Formats: sequence, structure tokens, C-alpha cells
Amino acid sequence: MGHPAPYPGMIVPAGHVAPVPRRIRAYVGGRLVLDTRRARYVWEWPGYPQYSVPAEDIVGGDLADEGYEERRAPGPVRRHALRAGDRVRAGAAWVWGEDAAEGRPGTVRFEWDAFDTWFEEDEQVFVHPRSPYARVDALRSGSRVRVSADGTVLADAPSCVAVFETGLPTRYYLDQVHVDFTRLVPSDTVTSCPYKGTTGAYWSAVTAAGTHEDLAWSYAFPTRQLLPIAGLVCFYNERVDLYVDGLLLPRPAPLRPARPS
Repeated sequence: MGHPAPYPGMIVPAGHVAPVPRRIRAYVGGRLVLDTRRARYVWEWPGYPQYSVPAEDIVGGDLADEGYEERRAPGPVRRHALRAGDRVRAGAAWVWGEDAAEGRPGTVRFEWDAFDTWFEEDEQVFVHPRSPYARVDALRSGSRVRVSADGTVLADAPSCVAVFETGLPTRYYLDQVHVDFTRLVPSDTVTSCPYKGTTGAYWSAVTAAGTHEDLAWSYAFPTRQLLPIAGLVCFYNERVDLYVDGLLLPRPAPLRPARPS
């Protein structure tokens, strides 16, 4: 039996349903296609929810049955294409049958990439819906943080901004002046997070032992709630030796799928 992760885990079981008290809108090519105040959160897996929305709240497009049905634990679901203007997106939506579990009968669950942009109220959301049960805090900390790989020091900072996010390891964001950029090579990688926004930079690290791809990242313009990390650099705890106030932290298990936090 392994050791429990040193951070709070997700507490919502698969199959859980809850109301969404927010206006949800989604666009294709600048065209409003979905506009609802009646969405429900549905957890198909514990990590995060999906939106389940009434079909009649599709205001700028149509669904076309693709003739494919799956029998899932909550009930039958049929796959549909989405037609919005002159665009057709195959496999974009799943429509639940009338005998599906609570919160689902007759509603639609869209694949996230069925739309170009999603909004909760007037704020854009990335990657997937934000869980109402997840918390993300960015706290200034006087803890000294040293980062090394293969014995090579990549950063040594007298303070940091610690980000505590439900279900993920604590991340330590460091001022750039304390990062050894002679060891870092810019990457073209861009990733997004529903809580922090879209990354502005990624770096690979080069040591005598080789190159560690996409080891560090930064958010140039994070979401309003995570402004304290703007412009700071963070390294994957899972892939470096991380010392906090002189104490080497155990490496957390790699995340699947991995994403910056």
C-alpha cells in the first residue's frame, strides 16, 4: 500500500450531479451557439465535472444524430455532430436518453473542443469546467526554495509564491532573478489551466546529464484570482529535486495527464 499524497485529494465521486449557478456561454467562430442558466455539473470521473445542458439552450446551431449509441452506467447516450453556421464538428456532443440517471435525461454534454471559447458569466474558462469543490490559493511565502536537476542548481530563491490547489502538489513560483536562465532553453509549448489561464512561456533545462523537456513554465497574464504568480517561474516537483527551507521534498507521483499548476 503506497503512502497517501501530501496534499488534499478530490472528494467528488463519479456520477455526482450539482446545479451550476452561473450563466454558461460558448462560441464557434465568434458566433454564440450555447447560452444557458440551467446547466448542471456532472462528474463522469472524480477529477473535474462536465456541463450537462438542456438541448433547447443551443441558440446558434443544431445537433445531428450520428447514429452511434453507447450504454454507460448512468444510461444510454447518443453521439451527435454540431452544426454552427458553415461549420460542422463531428462527435461534438452526447445526448442522454430519457432513462439516464438524475440530472441527465434529455440533456447534452459537449466535448470541450466542440467550441472555440467557453465563458462562465463574462470570464473565459479553459480546458474544462472549474469544479465548485476545488480551491486554488496563491500565497506569498518567506520559504527559501532551491531547485536542482542532476545535481545542477536551476534556481535558488529566498522567497516564493506557493500555489495550493485541490488534488495537485503544492507548486512554488519563483522570481525570475533567482532562476539560472543559462540552463534553460525556451520551448514553443503552450498549455492552459481552468483556474490559472494560459501559459506565457515554457523552458527545457539542460544539464551535464542531458535535456529535460518542458521542465518549467510561467504565466504572463494569469486569471485575476492568481495574479500573484504573474511572471514567476515554476518547476515540476515531479521531475526535479526541490528543497524548501533546506528540506528535500519527496517527489509526488507524475500526474496523468500532466498539466502545469
